[in-house]
Amino acid sequence: MSRDTASQRQVDAARPDRSTWLAANAGSGKTRVLTDRVARLLLDGVLPQHILCLTYTKAAATEMQNRLFKRLGHWAMLPDDQLRTELETLGIEDRVTAGRLNLARTLFARAIETPGGLKIQTIHSFCAALLRRFPLEAGVSPQFTEMEERDATLLRAEVIDRLARRPDAGVLERVALFYSGASMEGLAATVAGHADLLSRQPGRDALERALGLPAGYEVGDLLGDVFLGSEMGDIAALCAAARGGSANDVKLAEKLAGVTAPDLRALAVLEDCFLLKKEPFSAKIGKVPTKATQSAHPELMDRIEPLMARVETARSRRLALELLDRTVALHDFARLFLPDYARAKMLRGAMDFDDLILRARDLLTNQDVSAWVLFRLDGGIDHILVDEAQDTSPVQWQVIQALAREFTSGAGAQDDKTRTIFVVGDKKQSIYSFQGADPSEFDRMREEFDDRLTALGTPLQRMALAHSFRSAPALLALVDKVFEGRVEAGFSPDETHIAFHETLPGRVDLWPLVEKVENTEEGEWDDPVDLPGEQDHNVVLARRIARTIRGMIDDRTPLPLGDGTARPIHAGDILILVRRRRRLFHEIIRACKGEDLDIAGADRLRIGAEIAVKDLTALLSFLATPDDDLGLAAVLKSPLFGWDEQMLFDLAHRRETKRLWPALDAREDHAETRRILRDLRDHADFLRPYELLERVLIRHDGRRRLMARLGTEAQDGIDALLDQALAYERTDVPSLTGFLVWLQGDDPEVKRQMESAGSRIRVMTVHGSKGLEAPVVFMPETQARREELRGEVLSDDDLVWWNMPAREAPPLLAGLREAKLRKQREETDRLLYVAMTRAEKWLIVAAAGELGKSGDTWYERIRDGMTALGAAPLIRPDGEGLRLESGDWQGLTPIDPPARQDRRPALPDWATRPAPRAAAAPRTLSPSELGGAKALPGEEGLDEEAAKRRGRQIHRLLEHLPGVPETELADRAAFVLGHGPDAAEGEELALLTGEAQRILFRPNLRHLFGPEALVEVSVTADLDALDGRRIHGTIDRLIVGNETVLAVDYKTNAVVPDRPEQVPDALLRQMGAYAAALARIYPGRKIETALLWTRTADLMVLPQDLVIAALHDTTTS
Repeated sequence: MSRDTASQRQVDAARPDRSTWLAANAGSGKTRVLTDRVARLLLDGVLPQHILCLTYTKAAATEMQNRLFKRLGHWAMLPDDQLRTELETLGIEDRVTAGRLNLARTLFARAIETPGGLKIQTIHSFCAALLRRFPLEAGVSPQFTEMEERDATLLRAEVIDRLARRPDAGVLERVALFYSGASMEGLAATVAGHADLLSRQPGRDALERALGLPAGYEVGDLLGDVFLGSEMGDIAALCAAARGGSANDVKLAEKLAGVTAPDLRALAVLEDCFLLKKEPFSAKIGKVPTKATQSAHPELMDRIEPLMARVETARSRRLALELLDRTVALHDFARLFLPDYARAKMLRGAMDFDDLILRARDLLTNQDVSAWVLFRLDGGIDHILVDEAQDTSPVQWQVIQALAREFTSGAGAQDDKTRTIFVVGDKKQSIYSFQGADPSEFDRMREEFDDRLTALGTPLQRMALAHSFRSAPALLALVDKVFEGRVEAGFSPDETHIAFHETLPGRVDLWPLVEKVENTEEGEWDDPVDLPGEQDHNVVLARRIARTIRGMIDDRTPLPLGDGTARPIHAGDILILVRRRRRLFHEIIRACKGEDLDIAGADRLRIGAEIAVKDLTALLSFLATPDDDLGLAAVLKSPLFGWDEQMLFDLAHRRETKRLWPALDAREDHAETRRILRDLRDHADFLRPYELLERVLIRHDGRRRLMARLGTEAQDGIDALLDQALAYERTDVPSLTGFLVWLQGDDPEVKRQMESAGSRIRVMTVHGSKGLEAPVVFMPETQARREELRGEVLSDDDLVWWNMPAREAPPLLAGLREAKLRKQREETDRLLYVAMTRAEKWLIVAAAGELGKSGDTWYERIRDGMTALGAAPLIRPDGEGLRLESGDWQGLTPIDPPARQDRRPALPDWATRPAPRAAAAPRTLSPSELGGAKALPGEEGLDEEAAKRRGRQIHRLLEHLPGVPETELADRAAFVLGHGPDAAEGEELALLTGEAQRILFRPNLRHLFGPEALVEVSVTADLDALDGRRIHGTIDRLIVGNETVLAVDYKTNAVVPDRPEQVPDALLRQMGAYAAALARIYPGRKIETALLWTRTADLMVLPQDLVIAALHDTTTS
């Protein structure tokens, strides 16, 4: 089958029988190669569970899975000829037989039905699954959970707090003296991130040797090297001599006057006076003091100049000592913190992302268990695929190495199975060093795998994908020009870019620089002090960008599609990339909203900064504390209620109460507001925070109201707040106040999925844009940026050092600083490459601020590259820029794409009508409330409440006194009725006790209180006699025999009937309900009912016909 060069390279790279190391330029289709390779492995009969594909992000794993399942599902439905063509295009070279076609159609079902699914996952997910499969071998809990960053932050804060209360808290105090952060959490996070190295604890001796210090070298030794004995007199003499000299000598004398003793403070003054202020910090011999003073005091200078030389020599040792002290304090802190932090995680059954990698590495490299684990895994993994390999950290490579060990050594390398490893990456796109990525590992691991595979006779296939299916020729030519000679950053001259769409029009615009303007404008008195002025350079550039986009859309600017066709640009074509989420970032979003452009908002959001979240938390604060007038006022003005300033003023100004809520609750207007707030207040003490938020958002229409006012982007903040509520409820006992305090403890940041922004403008950082693309890309932040070294610590392969400013860094640290700065500059190059290669057709470059003097800013490099490629002047209203263009842009006429057809099915009428309200379930009936009289006519004495109280008292005694000896009866009765609302004492207690005693000790009633009798038995049944209605009641005494069942109920009536026929109707219906219910529960047994009259201690058996007839006479309505 004939293919173009780019497609053939993809087919060759996807060969399933060769181990391949693939370098893929941006836009070269590496994701397609990965999915092609997996599909071809499946076509070759490899079972899905034997393939492991490791990706860098969850989004990449999801994208790859979706593509693969879409293709396999498509194959399942294709006829033979079309499916044969698809397989040939994929690279199946031999004849596609009917069996191969049938196999292709079954792959979708196989992949779906594979236990655990296709293993396309991040390396963290894989390590988590590995540890759960081998928890005992790894020494972890089988039910461990993966900690999110917020949980880890809170846990580290707990550990720090606990350390501060320990007897050895002095270690914490000492390290705090050197740490300048706002809280110890930052240092704790840094220590946790370097746990692998810091846990080794090299000791002070090893640190001294690394710094070149003698063993046991202390401050006293340092001072002894400088001050030999007579220096204080010499310094005093120099000070006196300098006072009579020039103005510079007088300044020297003023400084030297501060030297009063040979200590570290004196040494600092001498360094300031005698040494140069910048590299190489050498002694000013012959220059200090002035020539005239030197000439006047030659003998003094003979003593001062050796002192100056000693100060110069001592400087490096002083800096080394200071670094040693700080680093020892760091290691001492790590020695306390890391074990306590690890124990805290173990007690919670939690692991952070670093733990997953380190534990998996230790498991796979532990000689005691690794052979067993690899043997078990070897039966499950035959093919390893690694995506975005340039962003893989050294520790992650150790995991991959261990997994592939059986491929290249041992029994696994000798059997007849085909095992392969496929690695794809691009060093030019390695931009995640802050997450441990090291692009140098990409080359090192390639050589290592090649050596091991070559030894087995299956050498590694090294390939590169140079064709870009994304960008136009003009953009790629500029990319190659800008990165000429940047070999150290990963830009090899052999890896240039080739445009697959050779005739696709492309364009790069360079706008004129917006000069920096200091914010000196006078604003309103109540403006925030950091509010930028109208002429601020960031504001000016942001507005230019917004107006340009508005003009593109309004003017229907054509966007080339290829083959001479074009369509109008819309908002979803625009991607704006910045380097930091600082002022320019927010000004761009603000300016775009000001131009009424569809914009997706920020790519990351801080939950606490979102207006919708502020409104909801203000509401929760009011519900937790009704006296919170400010919270209530904020809620009333929010979209949740929509009050204006006048309405709020009327409420607050005219109120007669001190607090706002009672004033609002007492008013007759604003009925809807009061109804909602009352409902929420009624439920605030009983609902979990998530449930309360859900009630606000759904039952009271809060979500719709917030989004109607704040836009669809408010939904992300709302959902993030709900996620936080669930996270809080997983770790704490839920309470509204607790949740509000928990929210204030940190301000979580949530990443938004900008790839799903639809037809809206996307504004994001270059780091966040990795893997995305857009027809039109703006790069507005290309000006000079201050070079700063990130991080609290520096490390080499073996040791971790405290980071210090360049001026105070001894040679060892200075070397580490320079190496890291060099790597940062190289990564900055790669970041520029990522930014430029996001553009498909049009790249617009701008800058606001200063370019500096280095000549190496992104703006200048792009400008120089465009000039070298013959860019033409670009005349704009704000000045002259440059334009580099390829293809025909002039003859393009935008054609509107066909209107999207509404393919939604027509809904039946019932689907658009509100569902009818469901009928309320019938109320369960109580047997004692079936109607009728409960007492005989003429009964006198107790009123109704007193009668009920007496009935409860007798029932309690008859429930608790059976089995009590008669001699102890009075004391036990006093105890039973000694507390509660029905408590009794004195004569009342004696009467009640006597009544109970007569019943309990009457011989003919003893069987009712024996061990075989059931007490306070609840019964429930649906009764036909009551038209199927359900009854629920409690029988005082139930005796269940083999043939009969007796139900007895106590009655405390003052007037007792002589015969069953005289029993009041209500009592007969009650016993009839019991009889009917028991008949359903005990079918086939004789049911008997009886009333125990407590006043006379008589048991009256009720005829069955009598009680059933009374039950049938009941009216259930």
